[in-house]
Amino acid sequence: MPFRAPVTDFQFLFDHVVDFASVTATERFADADKETTDAILLEAGKMVEEVMAPVNRGSDLEGAVLENGKVRTSPGFKEAYQKIAEGGWISTSADPEYGGMGLPHSITTAVNEMMAAGCLSLQLAPLMTQGQIEALEHHASDEIKDLYLPKLISGEWSGTMNLTEPSAGSDVGALKSKAEPNGDGSYAVTGQKIFISWGDNDITENVCHLVLARLPDGVSGTKGISLFIVPKLLPDENGKPGVANTLGVVSLEHKLGLHGSPTAVMQFDGAKGWLVGEKHDGMKCMFTMMNNARLGVGGQGVGAAEAAFQHALGYALDRKQGRTPVGDGTGTILDHADVRRMLAGMKADIFAARAIEMSCAVAIDMNTATGDKDWKARAAFLTPIAKSFGTEVGMDVAHQGVQVHGGMGFIEETGAAQFSRDVRVTAIYEGTNGIQAMDLVGRKLMDGGDAAYAILDEIEDCAEKVRESMSELAEPLWQATETLREATEWMVAQSDMNERFAGSVPFLIGFARVLGGYFHLKAAIAEGGEGARSKLAAFYINRLLPEHSGLLEQAMQGAAGIYALSAEDLGAA
Repeated sequence: MPFRAPVTDFQFLFDHVVDFASVTATERFADADKETTDAILLEAGKMVEEVMAPVNRGSDLEGAVLENGKVRTSPGFKEAYQKIAEGGWISTSADPEYGGMGLPHSITTAVNEMMAAGCLSLQLAPLMTQGQIEALEHHASDEIKDLYLPKLISGEWSGTMNLTEPSAGSDVGALKSKAEPNGDGSYAVTGQKIFISWGDNDITENVCHLVLARLPDGVSGTKGISLFIVPKLLPDENGKPGVANTLGVVSLEHKLGLHGSPTAVMQFDGAKGWLVGEKHDGMKCMFTMMNNARLGVGGQGVGAAEAAFQHALGYALDRKQGRTPVGDGTGTILDHADVRRMLAGMKADIFAARAIEMSCAVAIDMNTATGDKDWKARAAFLTPIAKSFGTEVGMDVAHQGVQVHGGMGFIEETGAAQFSRDVRVTAIYEGTNGIQAMDLVGRKLMDGGDAAYAILDEIEDCAEKVRESMSELAEPLWQATETLREATEWMVAQSDMNERFAGSVPFLIGFARVLGGYFHLKAAIAEGGEGARSKLAAFYINRLLPEHSGLLEQAMQGAAGIYALSAEDLGAA
């Protein structure tokens, strides 16, 4: 069963669920009307189906390799990337002044998710470049913008993000990389970075690295870090790639999945770079890139889930095993209750995660278009949920996809296991899901819970309007929202952050469960309570939403029970 891009799902979400009309009603994004948006989504879906999906399996079997200091990417990647670049799919939201389309981030998010479903390893390349474009647009000097942005936007050059070091992972402030002034406005950057996605390639003319390093007068910790752009090939007087910079790939990591994505150990030996933003303000600049990248990674999880689901559904509709328990069924394993349960759960969770992802993107667009602080707060609050829940759904759906295949899922020839291996890292990079949860109950509740309560009020208002006409869906959602409100109040009341952190992960997933119910209810309302989406909403609200209760109960247990188990207790036989 060939992959089919979920274009109609995005169109439905834009039209009925996440209020994309509010985005296009703004002056900033007025050109992105329904006709334009639908055409873009259709064209992107076609590109993913015809260009990216066909190279996915080969990238797993024959991944990127390092040969004589040069990276060779998977077969077909160079040609596929060129078509991605030529179609403008790297620059959908980039500034038109430098060659971008200037479209809403919502559209870019939808396109990126479809691209991730087509080939996650390859999609990482434009995603990293998009993040660099955004960071430069916000923080770079005009000179750097004029030189780098047109090349990055066109796809002629690619971008990377260099944060992690062997001794500085999540604790970025512990980094040891340094930058010394050269006396001509440039800096000599020295240090080693690890886990650098697409750290080098053979598909673009140049690779531009955004590197965090410390200047001689930089204080310890994150407040002393600066950001530099360090190209692989130094641009000449005409802006063309010139002599090689003093940097290189030490090795490529041998990974569980994403074999087509070259994950590099990078060495910088006095490499020439230029400051981006103000001195010692590197984390602020990098977070501009990272925040939207976190939403993008959530979309990667949902995209991988979509691909795994379609793969599993195709197998289920083909596989015959045992006597069918229903008289008017398909005659395949899809007729068996547990297989039907798995596939329905996969589809229901994909819709929930995708709706959360797109709601977050709409909030980002509304903040961009209006500058309204409430939209900014909503976008910030939804980002860790979209990242974590999207990637958790990606892992779970891919896992279930292997299970649907049965024994054949454990056999590599079916390709089912690739989705599970590829998506696993999404819960780790761009801030682990545990860190996202800590951010949610920490920074994102520093407003006293205002952003959270605004969302809960919105859910209850929606449920109230159909409490009589669609009581079987609205009533359990309303009750779940009240339970979530109580858990949120408990979190806000904890002055000791570790009390919050101890239950942060179940709180985040519990919040996502309720949000998923909300968006499923909106889908059922749009459909008039009858049809496939209404049936899926009932499945989600009756079978998956109840999980919120146990999750939120766990979230309010505090830290004592965790720390009651000492290191010795944990190691006891």
